[in-house]
Amino acid sequence: MSAVNQAESGPATKPRTRAVQPLHAAQLADALLRLSTVEAITGLGKSTIYAMLKADDGSFPKPIKLGTRCTRFKAGEITAWLAAQTA
Repeated sequence: MSAVNQAESGPATKPRTRAVQPLHAAQLADALLRLSTVEAITGLGKSTIYAMLKADDGSFPKPIKLGTRCTRFKAGEITAWLAAQTA
């Protein structure tokens, strides 16, 4: 049995890279933010955000489901929630 070389198995594929959403997108009230952007803006982790959503007490803005694996948050709601936390 011989080892399979990369050259013999076909062309190498590039690893998928995720597009990064700029943080200044949160300045647009109608912008739809990714979870990673919401994490960066709020300083909360993914688990904390999901726990606050699961509590269902209105403590965190509800996301918008755009598909089975696509969830976004409205930037205006996130910034309003942040302002309410500091008030």
